[in-house]
Amino acid sequence: MGGKLTTKQLEEKAEIIREDIITMLEEAGSGHSAGPLGLADIFAALYFDILNLDPKSPDWQDRDRLLLSNGHCVPVQYAAMAEAGFFDREELMTLRKLGSRLQGHPEREKLPGLETTSGPLGSGLSQAAGMAYVMEKIDKTHGQWVYVVMGDGELDEGNIWEAAMFAGKNKLSRLIGIIDRNNIQIDGPTETVMPLEDLKGKWESFGWHVQEIDGNNIESVIDGVAMARSVTNRPSVIIAHTVPGKGVDFMEYDYTWHGKPPNHEQAKEALQKLRSLNGKITGEHE
Repeated sequence: MGGKLTTKQLEEKAEIIREDIITMLEEAGSGHSAGPLGLADIFAALYFDILNLDPKSPDWQDRDRLLLSNGHCVPVQYAAMAEAGFFDREELMTLRKLGSRLQGHPEREKLPGLETTSGPLGSGLSQAAGMAYVMEKIDKTHGQWVYVVMGDGELDEGNIWEAAMFAGKNKLSRLIGIIDRNNIQIDGPTETVMPLEDLKGKWESFGWHVQEIDGNNIESVIDGVAMARSVTNRPSVIIAHTVPGKGVDFMEYDYTWHGKPPNHEQAKEALQKLRSLNGKITGEHE
């Protein structure tokens, strides 16, 4: 998509995405806060540096594919898509409203630019592996990639590991998974609900190339994807350690924000936190 942005410009995109997430969720009165805020840096990197997409032609045949398996985090994708020009930003305020194209989980047939409909957790990796299989083994196309973002709590689903076996067996090197390792899910910390570690070792045992990165560092995200693309004999997964609720201190690391939106006063405070980098800057942004 267009020319490359500087790291500072990408970070500014991430902050715009975060502010839009807060505004959307307040207007909707329902939805998920922590995960989308934590994923903003990853989605800024994807939509403004990594993905080969055309917002004016979202069904372009040679595009990369991006799937959001943990579909409840879709506010971050809508905000990134609007900023990238897939639709007008004013439409963000229709999130979760009756008849809106921006449903609480992605609906492929409603909004051009979405690759799948997701809601049932655990399905995205199977869908992505199927796309990559067709791309590599049947169509034998080159230069396209399939990316799938997954939540760490979602890894409790057995379907994920069936897909991991399938992709490993077939050495699907055009498939890149990104795990949002924020250590929370709706019922509490992931390691309390269903321990996941040794997560790196698990994926390696299924035949995947594995990296662990700081998912809130845009340069690390871009470098991690570049490394994954260089692996030509197996699928890759990036375990991206993120801060849930990133940028809003009263939401950070608090699993109770997994599945609720801010009210008006909380949204006002959250936007102030974001615009002042949690109080690190003062003046006109206050």
